[in-house]
Amino acid sequence: MNTNTINLNALDRRKFLATLGLGAAGLAVGGRSAFAAQKLAMGKADHCIMLWLGGGCCHVDTWDPKRRGDAVKRIPGSYYDPIPTAVDGVQVTEHLPRSAQIMDRISAIRTVHHDTINEHAAAVNRMHTGRTTSGTVIYPSIGSIIAHERGPAAEGVPPYVLIGYPNLTRGPGFLGAKDSYLYLTDTEAGPRGLLPPPDVDTRRFDQRQRLLSELRRNYGKRGNRDAVVENYDAGIEASLKLAGSSFMDTFNLDREKAELRASYGGEFGQRCLLARRLVQSGVRFVEVSHNLNFINGTGWDTHKQGQLNQHGLIRELDNAFASLTLDLEAHNLLDRTLIVIGTEFGRPPEFDNEGGRGHQAQTFSIVLAGGGLNHKGIIGETDDLGKEIVDTPVSVPDLFATVFATLQIDPKKELYDDDRPVPITNGGNQIAQLFG
Repeated sequence: MNTNTINLNALDRRKFLATLGLGAAGLAVGGRSAFAAQKLAMGKADHCIMLWLGGGCCHVDTWDPKRRGDAVKRIPGSYYDPIPTAVDGVQVTEHLPRSAQIMDRISAIRTVHHDTINEHAAAVNRMHTGRTTSGTVIYPSIGSIIAHERGPAAEGVPPYVLIGYPNLTRGPGFLGAKDSYLYLTDTEAGPRGLLPPPDVDTRRFDQRQRLLSELRRNYGKRGNRDAVVENYDAGIEASLKLAGSSFMDTFNLDREKAELRASYGGEFGQRCLLARRLVQSGVRFVEVSHNLNFINGTGWDTHKQGQLNQHGLIRELDNAFASLTLDLEAHNLLDRTLIVIGTEFGRPPEFDNEGGRGHQAQTFSIVLAGGGLNHKGIIGETDDLGKEIVDTPVSVPDLFATVFATLQIDPKKELYDDDRPVPITNGGNQIAQLFG
């Protein structure tokens, strides 16, 4: 398809599909969003850091405390006691003391929900793409959409970095490889894929580049024009530029003061510190996965005995998140950087017969911090056990719309999968009270 040629038939088809899509979206959600009638509000942030708690963080043990339960007696409720925060009337659990002190920079959205099956892979996909899986469309992740819409904030840096293991749900989907991520799994090693192995010297590297160039020429001579190959080549060129640039120095955490590094804590904290440095360099979106060095045996997926030492994970999150928030503030970056603490679902207040918890998607907590938003500590209210929404439900499309609007991206616009219009948020509306 020649995108430089105006095709009236294609334009008519787009208008028709867009109208049809809006109607279908309205039917699918069963009514209007709680924020649908409110005036479109936009933020002024330039960056986003998402801390991903894979496994399903228990909201009633963190950001939405309830009456005290008992795992042994199987009495539903929170596993920990509540503590007050910097916002009057707002409480969190006892293992979030540093976050409690900065709650005026935070909004714990307690009423996020989705109807995806309570299974990890499907729910992770939902919370990264905003969609259920499709047999015909591979939807882009939130990081790739932000990379696509905003690009890097500086020359010589990638727009999107993933600190953790890569998979399809974090990828660019139909947007193509140009909006994919650079990833690393070890803060000490950095993104090794950008540098040749030690046994590949400059001569061997140049030979490989000449061979690749010859393959490209021969491929082109045969009249081949493949978008997938072109995207792949563009990715290689971008990687080569990054490998030879000052961007690689961003990964040298030894340039930070020892006291600051210590304040962040272990590997997860060092990932958060690296995220701040990446934002400073001009990276637009950073996902930091809390998926290494679990101290309770199960990570955030607290079935069975995983519940017993969950407090260690919560304390590690609390320390790293608070340090990141205050560090960004010290660098005058907090108002320009939205922090999102995400997870695929919450966990019910009931305990199973081995003292753990199952999965719950009908209401759970996602946390936003910074980004120049009008934070008041919490958004929404759940019932006395955290099982049902009482006030201000926030759908996944609403959450995505809020993130996009904070990053100055129109949540009502459409992306295109070839000539097929795809609403960027599937009918979401941003949480208006956060913008003011």
